[in-house]
Amino acid sequence: MHGEASETDKAGGEGAANSWRGNPGRRPAVTQLTVTAEDRRVAWLATAAVGLSLVDAAIPSPLPGVKPGLANIVTLVVLARYGWGTAVWVSGLRVLAGSLLLGYFLAPGFFLSLTGTTLSLLTLGVARHLPQRWFGPVSLSILAAFAHIGGQLLLARLWLIPHDGVFLLTPVFAGAALVFGTINGLIAAKLLAEPVPPEVR
Repeated sequence: MHGEASETDKAGGEGAANSWRGNPGRRPAVTQLTVTAEDRRVAWLATAAVGLSLVDAAIPSPLPGVKPGLANIVTLVVLARYGWGTAVWVSGLRVLAGSLLLGYFLAPGFFLSLTGTTLSLLTLGVARHLPQRWFGPVSLSILAAFAHIGGQLLLARLWLIPHDGVFLLTPVFAGAALVFGTINGLIAAKLLAEPVPPEVR
C-alpha cells in the first residue's frame, strides 16, 4: 500500500542515516560567523555614515561634487575614538552601501567618491600623527575635505574631462571644502565632547 513504508524502505532510510552519522565528512559544510563587539560597532557607525550620505545627496548643489560631506563627521569621530583602521572600514562600507542605495554603483560617481574618500583617508592617516594641539578635529576635517575634492578633480581630469580647463573650478571647490570642512570639524568636535553611545562602545 502507498500509505505504509515497506520494511526495505525503512531499513534503507535507517542505513542512510547511520552512514551520515558514521561518516561526518559527508555532511554539508556549515560556516559559522562570530559577530564581535567590533563588528557591531562598525555596523552602527557605517549605518550612521550611510544615512548622512543619503541626506547629503538630497541637498541641492549648484555644481556636481559640491556637497557638505556630512558623512565625514562620522569618519572624524571614528578616527579619534577607534583609530584609522576602523575609520577605513566605516568609510569603505559607506561608499559601497551608499552607491548601491543611490543607484550609482560602478558609475563615474562611484569612482569619484571612492577616489576622494581614499585620498582623504590617506591624508588623515598621516595627519593624525601631527601635534594635537595644532591639528584637532577642525584642522583634520579641512585637510580631509581638501584631499577629497583634490582626488575627485584629479580623477575627473585624467578620466572624465581630459582637459586642464577642469582645474578652473579649483577655487570654487576649494572654497566649498574650506567652509564645509570647518563646519563638519566643529560638529565632530562637539560630538567627541559627548559621552560615547552604548551601542558603539
